[in-house]
Amino acid sequence: MKKRTILLLAAALSALMTGCSGSTNETSETTASETVSAASGEKLQYWCELTTTVSANYSNLGDTPFGKGLQEKTGVEIEFLHPPTGQLKEQFSLILADGNLPDLMEYHWISDYPGGPEKAIKDGVIIPLNDVFDQYCPNITKYLKENPEIDRMIKTDDGHYYVFPFIRGDAKLMNTIGLMVRKDWLDELNMEVPTTMDEWHDVLTAFKNEKGCTAPYSFEYTNGQFLGADPFVAAFETNRSFYLGSDKTIHFGAVEPGFKEYLTMMNQWYMEGLIDPDLATLKNDQVSAKITNGQAGASMGQSGSRMGTWTAAARGTTPEFTLVPAPVPTLEKGKTAEMGHIENPFSGRSSVAITTSCKDIERAAKLMDWAYGEEGHLYYNFGTEGTSYTMVDGYPTYTDEILKNPDGLPVSQAMSAYIRGNYNGPFVQDVRYLEQYYTLEEQSQAPIVWDACNGAAHTVPPITPTADESKEFSTIMNEINTYRDEMILKFIFGTESLENFDTYVKNIENMGLERALEIQNAALARYNAR
Repeated sequence: MKKRTILLLAAALSALMTGCSGSTNETSETTASETVSAASGEKLQYWCELTTTVSANYSNLGDTPFGKGLQEKTGVEIEFLHPPTGQLKEQFSLILADGNLPDLMEYHWISDYPGGPEKAIKDGVIIPLNDVFDQYCPNITKYLKENPEIDRMIKTDDGHYYVFPFIRGDAKLMNTIGLMVRKDWLDELNMEVPTTMDEWHDVLTAFKNEKGCTAPYSFEYTNGQFLGADPFVAAFETNRSFYLGSDKTIHFGAVEPGFKEYLTMMNQWYMEGLIDPDLATLKNDQVSAKITNGQAGASMGQSGSRMGTWTAAARGTTPEFTLVPAPVPTLEKGKTAEMGHIENPFSGRSSVAITTSCKDIERAAKLMDWAYGEEGHLYYNFGTEGTSYTMVDGYPTYTDEILKNPDGLPVSQAMSAYIRGNYNGPFVQDVRYLEQYYTLEEQSQAPIVWDACNGAAHTVPPITPTADESKEFSTIMNEINTYRDEMILKFIFGTESLENFDTYVKNIENMGLERALEIQNAALARYNAR
């Protein structure tokens, strides 16, 4: 077997083998037996982050029923390699510096590779997949032919395919993050689910004064995905970062007047004790504890791993505990929110590239392509028939192994043992997984409630600046984002007066914001011309 010297770094080796995060894709004709017939040779090394719903019970994806079954069904032996928790980008950089790469790498190549995917190709890190798709991948080729908008998304401006993508296969899968609030408390206080910022202020104040909350609104502030999806920012018709304006050009929301209004509100709420005082350092376990023990009454997150998990945990001691979704708020009662967090079908996350170190490209390609055929699609989303699901009138239905796990695992963890459908990876996600994952009526309502906005019109598509543009853009935005993030907390905590917001804007502009927007809009124009 190949030895990767980067993986022999003494301090990192054991951690590097502890986690992987994945996703699944859909539809086509290559069967597992055909993949098996092509399988031979040494193990393929597959590097990816281990999602928390896997790492709670397994140290390696290869130890899960999913990982074992994938190898059995395809006939391909896989050595899963995982960076230490929270060190994805750092370990990725170490691997690149060494130059001796795993065969397959699951990463966000658009946003997290300096220079973007085209630069990764030109740097000799990953290979273009056009010929690979043509020769070895009938399933993904068929899927892309049937879905031209997705096809446009997963290639560079130079026309290079570069990953086996994670695709959200239904609109209901594109809005899985939003606000949630304690409905049992609202009923007790004779209050309705808040829909405006004023109503939110009243609800959080009542939670503080009537329910004794020390952190009425608490959310995982250290989670960048949640920051980008913040519905309270959207209420002011802006964004923390880039968004598509009504003029169909890209804007940077953090310097706009609406963002100042948002910061003013957050500062007021913080001073009134309506926001978790530990905001800056909050992680999921802390938020979970505060929500389930009554220190907090509202939060933001996914309806599965947050709403569902918290409800199950809290009802052991508080049977009436109920979280319900709340819509993206507005400033005016009865108005539909213009902004809101809606994912692209392909965002770039958790997609797999074949590296230039791979010695058996055909076997690697056929392994990955299997997920996009019918058999692989069912496996990635539902697992093994007879164990994790059964077919009921043509509908893949999860068994009690998943929904009522005999070992007492939460549904999210039971799923992650057998499938990748409930987290990202190289496959097409099936909405039928979500229909069963949401075991509570409140969860089933979440996609409907959170989708009641015009957010999709403002989502920037997966554009890819040129290699030179990406390098320049990264240099500019690293400085801007660091400064923005520092100043946001200062404004919220009141250590920096909002009278200095104009100075903050000017400083960001002086860091090269205009050039960053030029690069983004040039990339958008090329994307639209694909």
